[in-house]
This record gives sequence, structure tokens and C-alpha cells, in this order.
Amino acid sequence: MLNEMSWAEAKKYFAENDVAVFPVGSNEQHGPHNPLGTDHLIAQALAQEAAKRTGVLCLPVVPFGVSSHHKQFWGTVFVSPDTFKRYVKDACLSLQYYGVKKIVVVNGHGGNLDTLKLLAREMREIGVFVSVFQWWTAAAELLPDLFKSGERSHACAEETAVNLALHPNLVTMKDAADEVLKDYSFENSGISLPFDIVDYVSSGVLGKSSTASARKGKEVFRAVVDELVEHINALKKARVKDLVQKPKV
Repeated sequence: MLNEMSWAEAKKYFAENDVAVFPVGSNEQHGPHNPLGTDHLIAQALAQEAAKRTGVLCLPVVPFGVSSHHKQFWGTVFVSPDTFKRYVKDACLSLQYYGVKKIVVVNGHGGNLDTLKLLAREMREIGVFVSVFQWWTAAAELLPDLFKSGERSHACAEETAVNLALHPNLVTMKDAADEVLKDYSFENSGISLPFDIVDYVSSGVLGKSSTASARKGKEVFRAVVDELVEHINALKKARVKDLVQKPKV
């Protein structure tokens, strides 16, 4: 953990390594049963465990993200996409100053993804390769039969299960909600609508959360950490010149 190092320890690390892990998330509603910090708490746990197993530096987590679509639920703290991108980019530029050329962003909130993709492209143009890891995307591919489709969305059984595995004291399962999303007749295939979460559900849960268990959460955590560790180890070996933007042909 970078924040637990002295500057002398940090100097030694940066002199020998060009990789860092950077967790980001959000502070937003996750139903009446999960903590508001779900996204950044999970991202932080994943990043710290993967960093420990790979010997790679881990930054402190960014707790706020692009989540204005949750704002009608009390306690959601959100920032604009521009603010989020500038903040994370400045942190990445600080790492570049110390010689870091490869950064793995462990993203705990889907609303951050579009902004992080733009950031990654901008950083690649100046010689820093940024990859973005999302645990739920990995879990759906690695453990396709562990949860049903209605259990894998926001604040549902899968996300609740990981919370139960990591910090059960913060989850109140007696308040877990199961909701059917409101259907809009004009929400046709290929159409994107600017709705907020409250336009679809009243509890903030986009499906079924009552079937969550710590056992399944531990299984998800193990699988996605293994996947993240594999990515970091491969990135450590990769040549920077093969990762950064190519010159004109």
C-alpha cells in the first residue's frame, strides 16, 4: 500500500518496478441492505489482495465516482465524468513522474467505465498503458452458472454475496429486496434512455438480492482475484514499447 510506505520505501519500489494497481469505485446506494461504499470497498479489497500476491504497488481507493443516476437515494455522493477523469488522470500522471508505465485500474462501479476508457486512451498517447478491470464482468465469464441473470445486476445477489464474504457486518439481509424493473413501452432494442435508477425500481435493487450467500461471495472473490493476478503478472512481463500508441504507418 503506497499510503503505508515512507518516501524512501516508495523510491526503492519505483526504482525497480513500473507497474501499479489503482482501485476506484463510488459511494452510492446499493439497496436497503448493502453499504453505500459497496463499490469502492470491493474494488479496494480486490486490488489489495491482487497487489499482495503479485508484489505490485497498490494506491488508496478513490471512493467517489460517476453515479448521479443514483442520486435520488440518500447518501449517494457523485462527481461529474470530467471531474472524475481529471482526478484519476492526475494521479496517473503522478505515477508516470516516478517511472510507472503500466497501471491496472480496478473499477468497482460500472458508471465509471466510459470515462475510464477515455482516460486509458489519453494515457496511452503519452506513453502509459492503463487497463481497466471490472470484477462482475469477469465473474459472469468465469462462473456463468453461479447466479441467474436476475441476480447479477446492481445490488443484487452476486454483489450482495461479495459483500457478505468481505464485510458481513455491513450487510443487513433481513432488508434485502427483490424487485421487478418497470417496463417502458418505448424502450426498444438499440435505444438508450437517460433514466435514473429510481425510474426502474423503488428500492435501488435491479433484480433479486435475497438469495445472496457468503459462500458464493467467497467463490466469486477467489475467481476474480485469480484472474486479476494473471493479468497483472502478464502485464509485468510485457514490454512498454508493445503497449503504448504506435507511430504513423
